[in-house]
Amino acid sequence: MPVSDSSSLLPADFLTLMRQNLPDEAAFEAFVAICQQPLRRSIRINTLKISVADFLAQTAHYDWQLTPVPWCDEGFWITREDESLPLGSVAEHLSGLFYIQEASSMLPVTALFDAVSNAETVMDMAAAPGSKTTQIAARMNNHGVILANEFSSSRVKVLHANISRCGVSNTALTHFDARVFGPALPEMFDAILLDAPCSGEGVIRKDADAMKNWSLESTAEIAATQRDLIDSAFHALKPGGTLVYSTCTLNQIENQQVIAWLLERYPDAVEITPLNDLFAGAAQAATVEGYLHVFPHLFDSEGFFVARLRKLASVEPMPEPTYKVGKLPFSHVSRKLESEIVQAAAAVSLTWDASLTLWQRDKEIWLFPTHVTPMLGKVRFSRIGLKLAETFAKGYRWQHEAVIALAQPDENQTFELSAAEAEEWYHGRDVYPEVAPTRDEMIVTYQQQPLGLAKKVGSRIKNSYPRELVRDGRLFR
Repeated sequence: MPVSDSSSLLPADFLTLMRQNLPDEAAFEAFVAICQQPLRRSIRINTLKISVADFLAQTAHYDWQLTPVPWCDEGFWITREDESLPLGSVAEHLSGLFYIQEASSMLPVTALFDAVSNAETVMDMAAAPGSKTTQIAARMNNHGVILANEFSSSRVKVLHANISRCGVSNTALTHFDARVFGPALPEMFDAILLDAPCSGEGVIRKDADAMKNWSLESTAEIAATQRDLIDSAFHALKPGGTLVYSTCTLNQIENQQVIAWLLERYPDAVEITPLNDLFAGAAQAATVEGYLHVFPHLFDSEGFFVARLRKLASVEPMPEPTYKVGKLPFSHVSRKLESEIVQAAAAVSLTWDASLTLWQRDKEIWLFPTHVTPMLGKVRFSRIGLKLAETFAKGYRWQHEAVIALAQPDENQTFELSAAEAEEWYHGRDVYPEVAPTRDEMIVTYQQQPLGLAKKVGSRIKNSYPRELVRDGRLFR
C-alpha cells in the first residue's frame, strides 16, 4: 500500500504529532508504512521454570525460527512454519515455560532491573494481564515481594491465572485506582514500574481499531491521569529507588511531557537515569533526555516509550488516606503447626524457603511473601502469595497453584504422563495410564514439568486440574 494511501487511515492530528517527532521524511514514511504491516510474534522464556538453553533444546524439534530480542536475554521473536495449532496450546506454554509477550513490552522490566538488580520490594502499578509481573518475578527469582495492582476487576482473574501458570509465588495482588499508593504506602518500594494506561498508538499493528477513538482531547485527558499516577508512584518510592515509566503510545503529550511535569514538580528530588546504552542499538531510539522512544519501524516491533527515574530525596507526603482497611483475616500459624505443615508438604515434594511465611485463615493455609508484612493493614489485598492447602479431617488438600510453584519432586514422587495422557489432563478428564502408578498420591508431570497433584483411584489417576483452567479442543499433539 503506498504511504499516501496508508497514512489516510491514521488521524490527521496524530500524523501531525508524529511528523514533529520524525522530521526526516524517510523515517516518517517508514513509520507510516510499518503501521500497516502485521506485528511479529515474540515470546519470553520463563526462567523460574527452565533455563534459556534447556528451553531451546527442548523445543528444537518444532523447527521454530527464534530470533533474539536485543534488550531481553530471555526474549525471542518467533516464526513457525505450521501455525495450525495456536501457540498458546503447545505443551510448553500450558506448563508455564514461556509467556507470549510483545518484544517492546519486555523493555521496561529490563530498564528497571538494569538499575536495581537486588530490589526486594517492587510494585507493578498496572499489572494485568501479567507479562511484566511474571518477568519481574523471574528477575527476582521469586524472592522479595511484588505488589501487582490492576484497576480493572475483569482483568484481575487473568492476572492471577498467568501468575499461577508461571509458578510465581512472591506477589500480592490489589485492585485499586493506583492513585491510592502514594498516600497509603509512602516510601515503601525499592523499585516501581508504572506501565501507564495510555492511548495505545503503538499497538496499531496488533489492533487495527487502536486509533478508532483517538483524538487530541482524549489524549490530554489520559495524560492528566498519567500525571496523577506518576505522582502517586513517586511518593510510594523509597529515596534512592528507581521508577520506570512506560507506555505503548507514541505522542509526547503522554510521554515526555508527563516526565517533564514530574521534574518540574520535584526539581531537587528526581533525576533521569539515561537508557542510551541499555542494549546494543538502543541509541537509535534514545531521545536527547535519555528516554527510549521506540517507533515501530526502528526494530520492527510495537511502539513503546520508556523513561527511568531515580528518587534523590523525600518529598512532602500526600494526605493520609481516609478509608478503613479492616482487620486482616489471617494470622501466623503456631510453631507446632508450622512444623507439621512443613513435614506434610515435604511428603508430597512441596518445599519453600524463608522468603515465604505460613499464615492461616479458618481452614486455609497460605504462604505470604515475607517482605509483604510491612504493607499489611495499610491497603486491602485481593490475594497474597500462594494458597498452600485446605485442612480437613484426614490432613491437607494441597492447592494447584502451590504445586505448580513449589513442587520439587524426585522420580519416586512423580508419574510422567505421555503426550496423550497429558492432553487428557488439560481437558479435565481422568487419566487411564497403561501402567498404573505405584503411589496413591503423586505429582503428575509431562516433559518433567509438574501439572498437578493427583491420587490413584483403582487403575486411574483422578484429575485435580482446576475447572476454571480446563482447556477445550486440540492441544499440543
